[in-house]
Amino acid sequence: MALDQYYLLGRSGLRVSRLALGTMNFGTGGFHAAYGKTEAEARPIFRKYLDEGGNFVDTADFYTAGESETILGKLIAETHSRDRVVLTTKFTNTVDPADPNAGGNGRKHLIRALDASLRRLGTDYVDVYLLHTWDRITPVEEVVRTFDDLVRAGKIRYPGLSDVPSWYAARAQSLTEAHSLAPMVTLQLPYSLVERQIETEHVPMAQHLGLGVTAWSPLAGGVLTGKYRDGGAGRLSDGTGWTERTPQVLEPLEEVATKLGVTMAQVAINWVATQPGIAAAIVGASSAEQLGKSMAALDFALPAELRTLLDEASAVPPASVYRMFTPAYQHWIVSPDLKIGDKPAGYAPPVRNW
Repeated sequence: MALDQYYLLGRSGLRVSRLALGTMNFGTGGFHAAYGKTEAEARPIFRKYLDEGGNFVDTADFYTAGESETILGKLIAETHSRDRVVLTTKFTNTVDPADPNAGGNGRKHLIRALDASLRRLGTDYVDVYLLHTWDRITPVEEVVRTFDDLVRAGKIRYPGLSDVPSWYAARAQSLTEAHSLAPMVTLQLPYSLVERQIETEHVPMAQHLGLGVTAWSPLAGGVLTGKYRDGGAGRLSDGTGWTERTPQVLEPLEEVATKLGVTMAQVAINWVATQPGIAAAIVGASSAEQLGKSMAALDFALPAELRTLLDEASAVPPASVYRMFTPAYQHWIVSPDLKIGDKPAGYAPPVRNW
């Protein structure tokens, strides 16, 4: 089982599983009530994840109107797994629509949101705390300074970001480096075979600045399971579901799955989790059985020729100025007829303790 392998998250010493457990459906309140799970239904899912060696658990104060955190806190307590679990939660969305400071990325809301999350989770710290969504107006300097204060106070171990522009993440990380503040260790973004746009800016930025990308919705809202070929069914409300490019991806995805004797979902998850710059893929589940199938996605390797098939079918052609940053363009006009690279193969081999 591949979940017994752990890797460092970003430029940190924090070891995490390559598949994180998403708990957006733990609870039956708020916007996620339609597919939410009660505490009794969530319990076997959580226990299955721990039993298989997983340690990276993701939630947010917004999920099921706070019930996700409450249920997760109870399950962690009853399994005595707080020290083992790398617990991640997030803030941004409002907890009181009548109060302008009860949402957004500002210091007042950030601190209040964290304190409320800690109460629901039944713990005095979280391992990773993320800005959930860029609010477009709060100065980034305020966010990173507040994160640093909370790290120094012992309420969070590592800060991170989710769903922000690449320039924002780059500026945040550069500020932490310049002022010796607690650095961002992760960047959470949507990523799948039909949602590859982050490869243009976000992934290279994260690789250079030490943020491990955690990918949410690796199955694109379920369409990459192959269940919704008509494009009209399923839970596609997160914006990463059916697109005009989806049909051209499903056929080769099914071909690869058939050749390997696995499911389309397993191939899609494997592809995401093993892409450059990806620290972990976040998988949710409606049952322990479904979670088990998702976790088995890392029990096989994608042969090079089959990965190439998927890469070519799902590729997003570079647009605008990005066309100048391709090997073909630069070999043609920047360094014509010369073979130039940054480092030779094997320059920095991976470090393994097994």
